Amino acid sequence: MGADAVVLPVRKRGRAASRFGWADLLGPIGIGSVVAVVCLWLRNQGLASLTGDPGAVGSLGLLTGLVCADLMVLQVVLMARIPWVERAWGHDVLARRHRWVGFASFWFMVAHIALFTAERLSKDGGSAWSRLWTLFVTDPWMLFATVGAIMLVGVVVTSIRRARRRLRYESWHLLHLYAYLGIAFTFPHQLADGAEFHDPVTRAYWWTLFLVAASAILVFRIGLPLWRSAYHRMRVAEVRTEAPGVVSVAIAGHRLDRLRAKSGQFFIWRFLDGPGWSRGNPYTISAAPVGDRLRVTIQAAGDGSARAATLRPGARVLIEGPYGTLTTERRAHPRMLLLASGVGITPMRALLEDSPYAPGETALIYRFTSAEHAIFTTELDEIAARRGVELHYVPGPRRADGSWLPVGFDPDLDDVTALQELVPDIADRDIFVCGPPKWICAVRKALVQAGATRHQVHSEDFAW
Repeated sequence: MGADAVVLPVRKRGRAASRFGWADLLGPIGIGSVVAVVCLWLRNQGLASLTGDPGAVGSLGLLTGLVCADLMVLQVVLMARIPWVERAWGHDVLARRHRWVGFASFWFMVAHIALFTAERLSKDGGSAWSRLWTLFVTDPWMLFATVGAIMLVGVVVTSIRRARRRLRYESWHLLHLYAYLGIAFTFPHQLADGAEFHDPVTRAYWWTLFLVAASAILVFRIGLPLWRSAYHRMRVAEVRTEAPGVVSVAIAGHRLDRLRAKSGQFFIWRFLDGPGWSRGNPYTISAAPVGDRLRVTIQAAGDGSARAATLRPGARVLIEGPYGTLTTERRAHPRMLLLASGVGITPMRALLEDSPYAPGETALIYRFTSAEHAIFTTELDEIAARRGVELHYVPGPRRADGSWLPVGFDPDLDDVTALQELVPDIADRDIFVCGPPKWICAVRKALVQAGATRHQVHSEDFAW
């Protein structure tokens, strides 16, 4: 450590005391909305209608449709980018909840359609084909509902993991936007034909729910990003190649400190450099925010990310964010361990730069395929020398799918003993992990076997 070394103040902490917060409220609120829908259905003689056989199928069809509609609204709110909701759960957890709620609403929609189809076919009058044509096409707003349901089926099919792996992020994102249109198309038939809407209390509940969801989208998905982009006037300042297929983009703007971005967070970026600018891509900031500049480091993995290498200084930038909870606010120990693989080093490099820790309290394990694919090694060496970080570079392709270690690592050490050799006091550290999903799973498994608890391990992905 030189005489000019900077050591940020360290706040010594034990396990953070549990306290009530937004994350504790969000789940019960969502469950409560479904309970409210069922109670309103019961209030309007839903249960009484089940006692008589002729109306039982239609009544259950109504209930499944109402629950489906409520869950659709919930999944929209979950991904509305509401700042305090994002901070409470983290973007990846919200995305997983959104996915689960989305699949649940889909199956309730299938049940709703099946039950009303059975109910309509059980009635007399006309052929089965004419009765179904009336149900799905000529009844008030039913053609819109049918088209909306087809859109939602397409979104669900492309959200299945096997199908999603075959799609580029940009293609999946574009297809996923049809969910909003599909949901919008299904609501008019509920308003025009739903028996529930004859009751003032029920009408008030549903209109409030719809308006809250629509307002959240307009304010947080559209209004706030547009206002921030206009106010901060961000432009590309510099583009620098870091490794084959990897570039760093420096962005300059007006009063970027007011974004209150933290190391470890990410933005959704849109570079106004030509065709394709409308599709946003999530990239983590790769240097601690300083003054009116931010930096992101991008690996070419699709059309959107590959365009980063062709950016020119002066190109306008639109943003959504900052998002993410992979920050030092999650720490409960003064000591840290950072593990990164490949381009996953980007948030770790930023965390190393401005996190509070004393010399000797932080270690970094960085795995990369080969020396030419290593990113920021010069910067990491400089930060390590200045702040007393223990660096471990582990180059080479992965030893096996279920391992976090590279092929060239000591063959006598398995995943667990390697961690214990490199960082003996794992149980006394906060651990931040970033890299490919399968690699993160291997790291998490090894960390727990090495003595860490799941509460000590912090990771976050973009969860698309």
